Parts: sequence; structure tokens; C-alpha cells
Amino acid sequence: MKVKTEKHSLSSVVYEKILSSIIDGEYPVNQKLPTEADLCAAYNVSRPVLREALARLREDNLVTSRRGSGSFVINRPDSAVLEFARIASIADIQRCFEFRTNVESGAASLAAIRRTDEQLKRIWEKYEAINQANSKYDLATNEDFELHLAITEASSNHYYATVLKSLHKSIKEGMNITRGLSLLAPESRLRIVQDEHLAVINAIADKDQDKAAKYMRRHLENARRRMFEGVSD
Repeated sequence: MKVKTEKHSLSSVVYEKILSSIIDGEYPVNQKLPTEADLCAAYNVSRPVLREALARLREDNLVTSRRGSGSFVINRPDSAVLEFARIASIADIQRCFEFRTNVESGAASLAAIRRTDEQLKRIWEKYEAINQANSKYDLATNEDFELHLAITEASSNHYYATVLKSLHKSIKEGMNITRGLSLLAPESRLRIVQDEHLAVINAIADKDQDKAAKYMRRHLENARRRMFEGVSD
């Protein structure tokens, strides 16, 4: 178990170092990364650790592997992302999005069949609070978290809400990035995010389990991608 934890930590460090080099332009878009051997030597890690880091970068749509040619950079995140988070925390934030996708889609599915009228009313109130914050161009991280929490509470399974509360700090770090970048982007970005929220809420209101889970998963997957989309359409 100790070895696995160390390996995870090393792969996160390598992930963040390569990400930093991509953001800085040291590894340009459409250019090939150094060979695995060179990267292992540069970061003083084994191939399994490096490959885990590269796999994460592929999941985040930053690099792609071309058979027989190596790994290529395909997306350069906006440097503005570093205004909202330390580079050393980004790997954990991305993994938090990944974890939330499974947890919150399950909670939304249950909320669709278990929610009470009072719980649905509370969800709508939290949604409207984000609208009000958006109209004033506020960051609205607290409002966003409260909406997601209200949905998990409507599942009538306290474990979902407990997990969300325990991840409060990590979740809000991710929200600070995605919402901060959205405020720098054209106004349509905020509308897109709220439309995603609206789709989830409408599915819960209609008591449609499948759509509630589907739309929550889509929203969180899109949020994770928006972290590296930059600030322009």
C-alpha cells in the first residue's frame, strides 16, 4: 500500500510538471513530447510512473498518443488557470472532478425519484441564486456548491451529502477555476453552465432518473474540460 501511494504521488508531480511546461509553451501544441526515456531521465522517475502521468494528460485532452510516433501536445490551457489554482494542486482537482462525476450522477438519479416538493423548491432556489450572482458577475462558488449539495441531499441518502461536504475544499478549488475562467470568457460561457444545471434540475423535477444521471455526468465532465479550455470561444 505504501508503494502505491508513493507511485500515485510521483505521477501527480510528473503530470503537473508536464502540464506546467505545456502552459509555458516549452512543449508547444502540435509538437511531439520528448521520448519516454528522455522524460523519465528529466523527471527521475520510472516508466510506469511516467505512463500514468501521460495517461492522465490524455484523459484531460492535453496530449495524444500516435502509434509508432510518441505523444503529441494537442491543447494548451490558458495561463489564466494558474491565477485560480496552484499548479501543484491541479492533478488532485482533476481527480476530484473524476470522482464527483460518478458520485453526483448517482445522487441525481436517486433525487429524481425520491425528492420531495420542498427539496425541489430548495434546488430551484439555489439555481436562482446562481442566476443572481451571474447577473452581478460574482464568482458564485458558494452558490454553485450549495446547488450541488441540495441535489445530493434530495437523494435522501445522507452518504452522498456527507461525501460532498467532506470534499468541500477540493470541490470549491475546482469551482474557483472553472467559474473564474468563465467570468473571463464571453458571457455565453456562464449561460452554458447554467443550461447544464437546468437540464439536471428539469430531469429531477420530471422524476426522470436516467436523464438526471446523464445530465449531471455531462455537466461535470464538461466542467472538467472547461478547466483547460481557456477563456475564448
